[in-house]
Amino acid sequence: MSASATGDANEAIQKPFHLQGNFAPVTDEVTGFDLEVVEGAIPPELNGIYIRNSANPVSGSSNHWFMGDGMLHGVRLEAGRAAWYRNRYVRTPYLQNPDIARMSADGRTDRSVSKANTSVIRHAGQILALEEGSFPYIVTGELETVGFNDYEGKLDTAMSAHAKICPVSGELLFFGYSPFPPYLTYHRVSRDGKLVQSEVINVAGPTMMHDFAVTEHYALFLDLPVIFDMQLASQGQMPFHWSDDYQARIGIMPRTGNNNDVKWFDVEPCYIFHGLNAYEDGDSVVFDASRSSEMWRQAGSMSGGGGRLTLHQFRFDLNTGSVTEQTLDERPLEFPRVAESMVGQKHRYGFTLHLGSASDGSPDLTGLVKVDLDRGSSESHGFGEFGKPSEPTFVQAAGSDARSDEGYVFSYVHDESRRQTQLVILDATRIADNPVARIALPQRVPYGFHGNWMPDAA
Repeated sequence: MSASATGDANEAIQKPFHLQGNFAPVTDEVTGFDLEVVEGAIPPELNGIYIRNSANPVSGSSNHWFMGDGMLHGVRLEAGRAAWYRNRYVRTPYLQNPDIARMSADGRTDRSVSKANTSVIRHAGQILALEEGSFPYIVTGELETVGFNDYEGKLDTAMSAHAKICPVSGELLFFGYSPFPPYLTYHRVSRDGKLVQSEVINVAGPTMMHDFAVTEHYALFLDLPVIFDMQLASQGQMPFHWSDDYQARIGIMPRTGNNNDVKWFDVEPCYIFHGLNAYEDGDSVVFDASRSSEMWRQAGSMSGGGGRLTLHQFRFDLNTGSVTEQTLDERPLEFPRVAESMVGQKHRYGFTLHLGSASDGSPDLTGLVKVDLDRGSSESHGFGEFGKPSEPTFVQAAGSDARSDEGYVFSYVHDESRRQTQLVILDATRIADNPVARIALPQRVPYGFHGNWMPDAA
């Protein structure tokens, strides 16, 4: 065995997966201009910034993949060229003081203390870096940190990492969950960025609610059996575990309603990190999601916990209170996305990451999958033996029909043999074809979480 191979083997023994290979953090903030297009050509109509968030512990180490400091990776496209790449930490109090406490001795929580490491959106002219325990952090179009946003002091909970922007009303809809009562609070922000509604929603306990869903008229709350564990939190572990005693249910509430308006539907025990989308169909609400049969049964585990992951559909009858469930795709599909114009509307296409599991418990990122829910079909794009994609982002072509697949799919793809990362652009109508463009980046982009395309025209 060569010296380098021996070193890699020793690293694998000594470190958890999120500190090895391309899961490991990068150490430098880099800026590169006029990036090389190594295959194809960048469509000239793509003018804007593709930004993705990730956990990148500034110390070089963290107790869990989800616990690193937020780092944004961005590529600016304009007039058929890749103008620049930047990666920047979101400068929160944790970055200056890793030992800072979010909660004081008297029980008060400082929501400005954030990792800001999970997703990034743009609403009301502000780019917001999000994580589910804190306020959002505003960053500029060049990824420099401005500061936290508490909506003029009106926001007194965390903002969820998966806030939704309604394409019809322009509203920003989100929630905050907490290990202490009130466990769940729903919020609504107007098109122009004003917090106009906050409602406490009663749930049975300190459930971990990573995502939720909205339709044109409703919000869906995922009250599922992964709950907060104070003992794990005190040990610096991921502070959640599976509970067989906690009833799995999903609540549906009018978006302008309150707790008294919520209709709860019992569902089969499961956990949902990410929904694809929800929509109204007559007197029913339909919700498609990446569903795990369980999660973190082994408390504090590094991986998700061994549940069976499938693309799943729930159909809730608002008149009878009944719910039906079916599996849409047996494969482990995660990080599901629809076009931003289809959030809350009846979608046809979804774009997902095919997610296996390696022997060390790490996610095995094997390719991208486009699902056609009208036809019950799919097509895939693989990146070779060593190419590993990240979450796909569907960028719909300007002027195309809202339910069409005309447009592009963006993903950061890492070549593990060369230790190089590229921004890859695929034709969404023919996702299996060769890339429209592959753009070389000046440093590797670690496997991370969620991102968005932010066009100049918006």
